[in-house]
Amino acid sequence: MKIAVENNFSALMTTRGIARATWDIWGGKIPLILKVTSKTSLRPKEEQLLQSPVGTVEDAIALNADAIAATVYWGSPYEDIMIRNFLDLTQACEMYGFPIMMLAYPRGPTIENRHDVEIVRYAARAGAELGADLIKTHYTGSTETFREVVRASPVPVLMSGGPKTKTPEEFLETVRSVMDAGAAGLVVGRNVFQSEEPEKISRAIKAIVFENYSVNEAIKFLK
Repeated sequence: MKIAVENNFSALMTTRGIARATWDIWGGKIPLILKVTSKTSLRPKEEQLLQSPVGTVEDAIALNADAIAATVYWGSPYEDIMIRNFLDLTQACEMYGFPIMMLAYPRGPTIENRHDVEIVRYAARAGAELGADLIKTHYTGSTETFREVVRASPVPVLMSGGPKTKTPEEFLETVRSVMDAGAAGLVVGRNVFQSEEPEKISRAIKAIVFENYSVNEAIKFLK
C-alpha cells in the first residue's frame, strides 16, 4: 500500500477487508478499485474455475472507492454463474455511477493456451459485450497479437501483470509492447511489489506508459 501511495499510482486494486484494514495508509491519497470477486487456492481442484462474491457496490460506497472490479473465467464450467454475478454488478454500478472493470480471463477445460490471441480476443470482446467499462486480460506474447485484442474491444484494454519475470528489463519490454499495441495501460502486482526495488521499477513503468519512453530510456530509472 505504501509503495502505491508513495509512487503516486493511478489506482490501487484490493479487496474490502484489506482496504478497510489499511485505510490509514491509502485513504484519501490514491484512487481505489474495489475487487468484489475472488477465490481461495484451498478449494477442490474442480472448483478452482469459479470466482465468488467477496464484496458489494455498497462496500465501494462505504470505502469511497472509485471503481469496481470482478473476474469472469470465460470457458469455465461455472461461466454462467460469473456472468450472472457480473451482470448484477453492472446494473448496480450504473445505478450508483461506478465504472466496472472485468478481469476477462479465458480459463477452462477446453482452453489449452490461455494466452492464444484468438481466445484472449474473444474473452475481451465478450467482456465488453457484457457491459465492462475496462477490460483487464492476458498478454498474448507480441505487439501484433495484442493489438488484435485491443481492436476487438470497444472499451479500453489493460494488460494483466502476469507472473514474475526473470528480470525487470524483461517486464519493461512487455509494457512497451502492450502500449505500442494500443492498450490503455496495465494492472500489475508481482512485478512491482515483489521487486527488490519497487520504487525504481514503478518509475520506469510510468515513464513508458505516461511519457512514451522507450525501454532503453526507461531502464535508466533502474540504476
